[in-house]
Amino acid sequence: MESFRERMGWFLKGMGMGAADVVPGVSGGTIAFITGIYERLIDSLKSFDAQAFRYLFSADFKHFWKHINGRFLLTLFSGIVFSVLTLVRLIHYLLDNHAVPLWSFFFGLIVASAFVVGLKVRNKNLTGLIFLIAGAFIAWWVGISTPAETPESLWFIFLSGALAICAMILPGISGSFILLLLKKYAYVTGAIKDLELLVIGVFMAGCAVGLLSFARLLGYLFKKYHDATVSLMTGFMIGSLQVVWPWKKVIETRVDSHGEVVPFRYESVAPGSFEGDPQLGLSIFLCISAVALIIGLERLGRHSDA
Repeated sequence: MESFRERMGWFLKGMGMGAADVVPGVSGGTIAFITGIYERLIDSLKSFDAQAFRYLFSADFKHFWKHINGRFLLTLFSGIVFSVLTLVRLIHYLLDNHAVPLWSFFFGLIVASAFVVGLKVRNKNLTGLIFLIAGAFIAWWVGISTPAETPESLWFIFLSGALAICAMILPGISGSFILLLLKKYAYVTGAIKDLELLVIGVFMAGCAVGLLSFARLLGYLFKKYHDATVSLMTGFMIGSLQVVWPWKKVIETRVDSHGEVVPFRYESVAPGSFEGDPQLGLSIFLCISAVALIIGLERLGRHSDA
C-alpha cells in the first residue's frame, strides 16, 4: 500500500503534467520523464489489455483495479484535471486580453522544444533530414491551408481529443500543440473554462480512445522507428511556428453559429506592420524566457536520467 506522501507526490506530478499540457510547446510527457514516472505511466496505460477487460466484464473489479495500477492512474489524472481546470481560465484570459505577449511566449516554447527534441535524434543522416523536412512541410501546409476556425462538430472535437492526448506519452510534443494545429486550442480551453459539459465529455471520450489505441501505435513507432519519428515531430514543430507567430492581421471574417463576426483567415505580418501595439520589448523578453524554461527542463531531465 502506497503512503499518503507517495500518493501526494503522484498528484503534484500530475499537476505539473496538466500545467504543461495547457501550454503549447511543453509536453506532459516531458514532465513525466523529468519527474521519474514516465515508464510507470506507459506501463500502466499498456495494462489496458485483454486480461484487464476480462476482469472488468466478469465484474472482478478488485483485480481489474490492481491490474491497471488504478490507484496510481487515478491520483495522477486527478492532478492533471485539477491543474487544467485551475490554469485554463488564466490562459483564456491572456488569450483574450494579452494575445501578443502570450503567443510570443508560446513561440519561444516551440522554438526551444523543436531544438531540444531534434537533439534526441541518435543518428543524424539523410533519412532523418527527409522526415524533418516532410514534417515541417506538412505542418506549414496545414497551417496556411486551414482556416482560422475548424469544425465545431462533436465528431471533430472527439478526433481532436484522440490526437491531442497521444502527445502526452511522447516527451517533447504537447497536446496543446496538436490542438493549435487543428485550430481548436481556444475552443477547447474555452469549453473547459465555461464548463460546457457536452463538449468536455466528447473531448474526454476522444482522449480515452486515443490513449487506448493511437497511443499504442505512437509508442510502437517511437520505439521501432525512433529517429524517423523524432525527426518528423521536430519538423512538425518547425512548420507550426507560423501558426503561433504573434503578429497577425485578419484578412477574412465569417459569422459563427452564435451570429457573431469572428476571424476566419489571418496573415502573419512584421511587428512594425501590426495594427495595434506590437509590445515588442515584452514579447522578446517572454520569448527568451520560454526558451530558457525549456532548456532548463531539458537539463533537469538529463540530470534526473543520470
